Amino acid sequence: MSTDNRPARRHPAGASAAPGADAAHRDIGRLLIACPDRPGIVAAVSGFLFEAGANILESQQHSTDPPGGTFYLLVEFHLPGLAGRFGDVRDQFSRLAGSFAMRWKLTQAAELKRVAVFVSRADHALQELLWRAHSGELNADIRMVISNHPDLAETVGAWGIPFHHVPVLREAKDEAETAQLKLLAADEVDVVVLARYMQILSPRFLAECPGPVINIHHSFLPAFAGANPYQAAADRGVKLIGATAHYVTADLDAGPIIEQDTVRVDHRYTVDELRRLGRHVERSVLARAVAWHLDDRVIVHQNKTIVFA
Repeated sequence: MSTDNRPARRHPAGASAAPGADAAHRDIGRLLIACPDRPGIVAAVSGFLFEAGANILESQQHSTDPPGGTFYLLVEFHLPGLAGRFGDVRDQFSRLAGSFAMRWKLTQAAELKRVAVFVSRADHALQELLWRAHSGELNADIRMVISNHPDLAETVGAWGIPFHHVPVLREAKDEAETAQLKLLAADEVDVVVLARYMQILSPRFLAECPGPVINIHHSFLPAFAGANPYQAAADRGVKLIGATAHYVTADLDAGPIIEQDTVRVDHRYTVDELRRLGRHVERSVLARAVAWHLDDRVIVHQNKTIVFA
């Protein structure tokens, strides 16, 4: 986590007004904190906000192995004139943070984060993200959709969002990733979402990507990884199917898990029915995970997450 002092972003053209459109929402800030656990952390943070004239709207905390573990804290607060005072508040809090050895992030709730969506041919997860961003349910400015296939160009164009077809050939994958990274850097993208993007990102791409990458995996990890999980599930006669949203790391499908969900099934379900149910789960799991990330409610601790949902 780090501080963030960029100016608030405007809503994308054609999007409905998100919650950040009203003046009151522009005065809402969030502090996300991780630090060594010790007495007085909550008192110090709440005291700082009180002295600044802020009113705490929400506070959630978690500690690992107390005492002496790691302490995590989410505080959402209302501070009149926050947009104009953001830099000063950030600088003042940094001094307090230093005394507690905090890793921390201060953000404005009204600021739209810039999102790039990667997709292949399946559109169900993509459409869910586009609709939620358009309706204001996601704190997102979807700047672009990048695909290794041209199939969804018309679908994305209908939303007024730029679509970039970047073919990924086995013998020229590095060149494709270079083109993708240039697109992300040019638009200062904050986070990349893989909405059923059927390509493995290289360690080099992940190292150079300007923000974290969130993936939706078509199974309840770690079971039934592979290209046809629903056939494998049907062959095994499973009683639950599910989906997993996680941060992408160089270890395939092993990054910190943000959200999971399942649906109960039985022997009467065909492969097509399992696939249909799976798409519904994938859409909702990915949307929740992305929303929590965009709302600064996720802290990564080693290879797992603390999610203040």
